[in-house]
Amino acid sequence: MDLTGKVAIVTGSGQGLGLAYAKELAADGAAVVINDVRQETADAAVSEIAAAGGKSVAVVAPVGSTETAQALVKAAVDNFGRLDILVTNAGILRDKVLWKMTDDDFDAVINVHLRGTFTCVREAVVQFREQGEGGRIICIGSPAGQRGNFGQTNYSGAKAGIVGMVRTWAMELRKAGITANAVCPVAATAMTETVPIFKPFIDEAKETGKLADVIRREVGMGTPEDVAGVIAFLASDAAADITGQAISIGGDRLALWSHPEMTESAYHDDGFSADDVAAVWPGTFANNLETVGEEFPAEVLAAAK
Repeated sequence: MDLTGKVAIVTGSGQGLGLAYAKELAADGAAVVINDVRQETADAAVSEIAAAGGKSVAVVAPVGSTETAQALVKAAVDNFGRLDILVTNAGILRDKVLWKMTDDDFDAVINVHLRGTFTCVREAVVQFREQGEGGRIICIGSPAGQRGNFGQTNYSGAKAGIVGMVRTWAMELRKAGITANAVCPVAATAMTETVPIFKPFIDEAKETGKLADVIRREVGMGTPEDVAGVIAFLASDAAADITGQAISIGGDRLALWSHPEMTESAYHDDGFSADDVAAVWPGTFANNLETVGEEFPAEVLAAAK
């Protein structure tokens, strides 16, 4: 993808997936605003991009507030003259089961993932509309937001909300030539290597240098670099007509999540009483209920035991 002359912001891009996105965008010609909460991490990312011949600057601040969102856009405009691409990647985890999750656990994750996505996209869109040349919004979701995940009320809720916002923004921004899409990556990172079902395979990959084929293909999980290509594609002119989508990427698998649809319906004149629902449920709905959580191959489940 040729992104020469484009300017991007990637939140949470000091390391991991965010750094992979920033490096890919810079390699394709875009100038990049790096964001992290640690100065040394942000500086290291800027140095790495510079060493590869790219252009970047850093904004060290936690994502969530309007002030941080405005600082990110200002850094893009002040240093590179414009803004064309926003990737909202910043995130934290505070995993606990529902009955142990505190208000602070919930609020911290919602603030960074959901509110941080909202504030950054809002400020970017103001700049896009002022420039009058369209723009690219790429918001990072998660399979947890599509199917749920044990111990992640806060994270799953935030990621589901991000996809909902993206679908709304796709409608609101279409006339301005601004696309909005969600990417749901699955990659071996510091955030995922502690997940028990993945740990044996990630440990093995540290020794062999390669994730097992069952993980790369059937689970669709790979390296951060495996995800970066779809970010560059969505940022490019080749994706000008793609908007409102939730795209899964990881390992050797690229996939498209469906928009929620009604799968079964029943009708009853004058509406449904409780008895009417009880009568129709077994024959129409009971055998067609949706599953919850991710479904993994038997080989993966066995390795995690």
